[in-house]
Order: sequence, then structure tokens, then C-alpha cells
Amino acid sequence: MDRRSFLKAGGVAAVAASLAPTEAHGTVAAHNWGKYDFGSGPTVTDRLNQGPFPQDSPDAIIPGDQVVMTTTPSDQPVPNYGKGLVTYITADMGTEEIQSTNIPQAIEKLVQFPLGQLLYVRPTWREIQSSPGRLDFPDYLRLIFDLAKKNQKRIAFRVQMSAPDYFHAPALPDFVLDKVPMVKLVGNWKSDQPPNVRYLKNPRAHFQPRYDNPFFQQAFRELVGLLAAEFNGNPAVECIDTFMYGFWGEGHTWPFASNPFPDYQTAERTWENMLQVQLEHFTKTPLVTNTQPDSSRVGNSEVLDRTVRSNNWIRSDTIFIENVQIEALSNRPPWTAVALEQAVPGKSASLPMHEGISPADNIIEHVIDIGANYWSLWNFHVISAENLMAYYHAFPASFDRINRKIGYRVRPSFIWSYDEAGRAGLIIGFANDGIAGVPGVLRVTVEGPDGAPLSSGCLDPGYPLPGKIRQAQLVLPNGTKWQGLKLKAEIEVKGMRYPVRWACHQKLNEDGTLTLRPNGRFDS
Repeated sequence: MDRRSFLKAGGVAAVAASLAPTEAHGTVAAHNWGKYDFGSGPTVTDRLNQGPFPQDSPDAIIPGDQVVMTTTPSDQPVPNYGKGLVTYITADMGTEEIQSTNIPQAIEKLVQFPLGQLLYVRPTWREIQSSPGRLDFPDYLRLIFDLAKKNQKRIAFRVQMSAPDYFHAPALPDFVLDKVPMVKLVGNWKSDQPPNVRYLKNPRAHFQPRYDNPFFQQAFRELVGLLAAEFNGNPAVECIDTFMYGFWGEGHTWPFASNPFPDYQTAERTWENMLQVQLEHFTKTPLVTNTQPDSSRVGNSEVLDRTVRSNNWIRSDTIFIENVQIEALSNRPPWTAVALEQAVPGKSASLPMHEGISPADNIIEHVIDIGANYWSLWNFHVISAENLMAYYHAFPASFDRINRKIGYRVRPSFIWSYDEAGRAGLIIGFANDGIAGVPGVLRVTVEGPDGAPLSSGCLDPGYPLPGKIRQAQLVLPNGTKWQGLKLKAEIEVKGMRYPVRWACHQKLNEDGTLTLRPNGRFDS
């Protein structure tokens, strides 16, 4: 049984009841996300007129318009910011998880693995800071950042404050351990009883720090400030997981029945404040919070709610366990990206098939079902490019399918031109052939053949939605002819802009823009 099966263990409900607070608190109860009011989403500047655009009298707004060009979906992967397959370089065990006697060479092969558009690392606090006042990245992390830049791939990461699979060293640096009490968690599980999980054999896994300790909070704030100085708005970094309680930073210490806090209110207040520190420092780079249910009673529900309301992103470290996570992931606001971590088994050979479906096929289809923006390319505890490639060769159809569908895939499906009584412009019907909304705001710009901007503006957050058309008007200078103009797309996330390549079959320019030209008759 793996580490993510905690809600299936008996006694969880009784544990939660025993930890129930005696006073009111800020817990957000489980709710359906589909119609929940998370606000209107990111601020939209230069909002385009998005219709309707009636053509016929007496309600005609833009008479005389006609379809002059159309596009059709691309059948190829289209990498863009805010989406993609993520190659895991390290995860629960650090470099010990990489199956090689030559770690630098193995890392380079993983970085170059062709299906992965992003890279993911999960170092411990100890690995990146040995003393107050500065960060000290280990050689393997420096190598990953160098190789990512060389191979034009971005990085996502999490810093662990509790890493029970690190048997060789604690997750916290010595200068924190020397000042902060560690609390032994309640609960004893023998190794021959379920759940038989590896990390329970690590004595350090039975202890958690007093996260509310003033010195811990001071050191934490400094760490976040140092990380933000390095990575907030850094183009090399796609997103950063929020610090969460407990094992791997997932938000729990299953199967233990307690947490290190004196009461629930202290736990929730501590984690609310720690999230606020991260929000204050990471103003440009998306933060990604786990949808982990609050089984350890530390305030996860409030942290998750605040993450979504602040227009940051969410993730899950499983897909087949808690149905409450599936509800949140698949019904989140359309402008909220989802990162889904679900490892495939260590070896592709001799996997059991069920009615012709392999475990890898099953995982991929369910990642598609919840409309993910990201999915992990990760062999659980046996990381290697060779293992990933063996999986791809064994099940190429499913891997190619998700690579072509993951996240958003936007294109200008219908292009109308109008030039009536001195008014010139375009009405564009934008399509999304992906499985997720745009994780931010889509900005569209019409440029002249020389690249000079003629008209620009934004759609509403999250639009266009998958399987739907969103129309918008772009007004042009009088007398402008539409043929030869270029249509450019960008995504705006937390005040940053990233180029978007259109996901259409029609030929694009090298920079991902589309040159407008007639490509058919549309008068019948």
C-alpha cells in the first residue's frame, strides 16, 4: 500500500472527531465547487467586447461582416506556459530515487526526455539552506537549472520541511533543529501490519516540528524571502508548490493520529499565516496548493480556499483515492490551473491488463477526465529516462493522446472581417481544443505585417472554455485591410505575460503568430 492511501485506513473519522475544536474556527466545509463563489478571477485590463454581435436589422451592431478565414485543430503537441507534461527529476527521496550510478548523466537524460515540457524537483529545506541569510543550492540542483536553460525548459518545485523518505538526513537545517522543539506524533504501526509503508521505518518520520514556534516562523519568513528574491517572476520557474504541513509538504502526517500543535486553532492560524507570507513574497509566480483533505486537522481547507481566491493554482498528489479531491480539481474556476501528480508503476513490463487497459492507460485517461493542465512523468521511486521511455514504447497511444490534449489549446476558429461606414475591424471566435480553461487571462493582439500593434485586448479569465467558442471584437484603424495582418496571443498570469502559440493546423510564423489570409469560400 503506498503513502497516499490514508483515507482508506480505518479510524480516520474517529481521529478527526477526537481532534475537533471546542471553539468556532475558519474551516471551510467540503462543498461542491461548480457553483461556489470564488470571485470573478484575475483582473482583466483592456477587456475586449465579447458580444453579442447581431448582423441583421433592426439589431445589427456590425453590419456587413463576413467570415474571411478559419482555422482547424492541430494534431500535434503545442507547448505553452501553463500546461504540459512534467518530467520529475527528484521527488520523495532526492537523488536516491534516481536509478543510476552516474547521477549527473541520469539528470541530463531526464531533462532531455522529449515528452516532458517542464521539469520538477522537490528538495528539502536542509539541501538549499545550511545557515541563516543565504541559499546554498547543492550541485545537483544547480545542474538541473543549467540544463533546463540549455534545453529551453522551465522548472516547477517544492521545498520539503518534512521528508520521511530521506533516510540519510533530516529535512530541516541544523540551525532550525537546534532552536525548534520536535513533537513525537501519536500512533504506532508495526512494519508487518498494513499500511506497510517505507517511511514509517525512518525514526524521524515519527516527529514534526512546532511550526508555530517563533524561531521557526522567523526562519521560515527568511527562507521564503530568499526564495522569492531568486525566483519571483524568474522566467526559468513555471510555478512553486506552497509549503504545507507534514510529510512531503502534502498537508498530512498519515497514518499518525495527531499533529504537533496544542489545538486546532493554533494549527490553522499558523498555516494561514504561512500561506500569507508566501502570497506576499510570490506576487508574480503562481503558487500551487495541494487539495489534500484536512485529515491531520491543520487548516488545509482554509489554505486551499485562500489559494483559489488569490488566483493561484491547485494540485493533487493522487487521482484514485479521495473523491473530494476529484470534485475540487474537476470543478475549479476555469482560470485555475491543476497540476496532477500520479506516478506510474516502476516498471512497464509484466503489468496486469484489465479488459485490455493497462495501469498507465487508466491513469492517463483519468487525468484527462479531470481536465488537468499538468501531469507528472514519474516512475514512483525508480526515476530514470529509460523507465519513462520504456513506458512510452509500451503504451504510445495514451501518452501521445495526453500530450496532444493536456491543458488549454486555443486558436482563432472563426475570423470575421468588417468595414462598414468607416469602421474597420475583426470579430474572432476563439476555440479551445484542450481539456482545461486558460489558467489566467488570454490577451490577443492584431499586428501589422511589420509587427507594429494595431489593436489589443483580453478575454474574460479562463476563456475560451474547452469545447466552446468565445467571440471578441478587435477594432482596427480606419482603412486597414485585414489580409497580411498577424494575430498574436499571450497569457497574463499574476501580472506577467507569456507568449502563446496558437494550436491550429494552419501554418504559423516562427513566433507562434498567425498571418491572416483567405483560405476558403464561406458564402454558401
